[in-house]
Amino acid sequence: MRHLLSTEQLSLENAIQILDTAQEMSAVGEREIKKLPALRGRTVVNLFFEDSTRTRISFEAAAKRLSADVINFSAKGSSVSKGESLKDTAQTLEAMSADAVVIRHWASGAPAQLANSGWIDAAVINAGDGTHAHPTQALLDAFTMRAHWAKLAGTSSVGADLSGMRVIIVGDVLHSRVARSNVWLLRTLGAHVTLVAPPTLLPVGIEHWPCEVSYDLDAALEKGVDAVMMLRVQAERMNASFFPSTREYARRWGFDDSRLAKLDALNLKDTIIMHPGPMNRGLEISSAAADSPRSTVLAQVRNGVSVRMATLYLLLSGEMRQSHAPSPLPSVKDPS
Repeated sequence: MRHLLSTEQLSLENAIQILDTAQEMSAVGEREIKKLPALRGRTVVNLFFEDSTRTRISFEAAAKRLSADVINFSAKGSSVSKGESLKDTAQTLEAMSADAVVIRHWASGAPAQLANSGWIDAAVINAGDGTHAHPTQALLDAFTMRAHWAKLAGTSSVGADLSGMRVIIVGDVLHSRVARSNVWLLRTLGAHVTLVAPPTLLPVGIEHWPCEVSYDLDAALEKGVDAVMMLRVQAERMNASFFPSTREYARRWGFDDSRLAKLDALNLKDTIIMHPGPMNRGLEISSAAADSPRSTVLAQVRNGVSVRMATLYLLLSGEMRQSHAPSPLPSVKDPS
């Protein structure tokens, strides 16, 4: 596999390979010298046509920890604002001998166009395209869930999947690339996924997705759940009224203080609360829930760097196209 464009294309073997490699990479962040020489001499370009904080910084940190050279490109203040096309931008990067391009774009399908057009010879990683996909976010979410699942079982997470885990994803599914990527990846890893949202915030064709659908958050919680993932209400993508009011949305589909207490009442003591960020506190999630011991929000940010290190390493080393077990990672002291 040369590019990472969506989670639909990931086999179980490749998904576990990325997660296992990320497990190795996570140890780098705990060292005094947070560097590996694995991608020394390689150039990674962060090509962002949409605003981003977490994803761009995470990819930059990942590339730098692997000793790659990083070029950050933002559409604002660039020739894109003067009318330059994606093709012209790509060919400029090709002339600079970029080895990997991490692209976030407002248009669904832009990363696939870049990867398959022949404009550039670099590996392409989708960092979010429109409402279509965000594969590395889904991978870091799965990495976080797998660590929690293994801890509960008292086993190592290496080589493990998510068989038997019950996950509900709640909120603005219609506009969420995170929800789409998570549904496909979690299905591949063996988890049972339920989407919970108002009917107006579910996409056409949802019946063909590999998951269940519910309109009632309380009923979904009462069935038992191991992980609750709250989605941001993406008001910037809404050009119509999708729910009566923010108060009504928070009451019916927000994870508020009463639902946090409900987890204890239902004896769901090991259930974790997730959010891809940024959060609308008081709308889809309360501050008490976001800051509770159940919350994995900061762990997701931390794990994102490890997952993106693994993705860059596997794609640029060519290991993703070979066997399940990658070759040993070079140590910090390796002079090569």
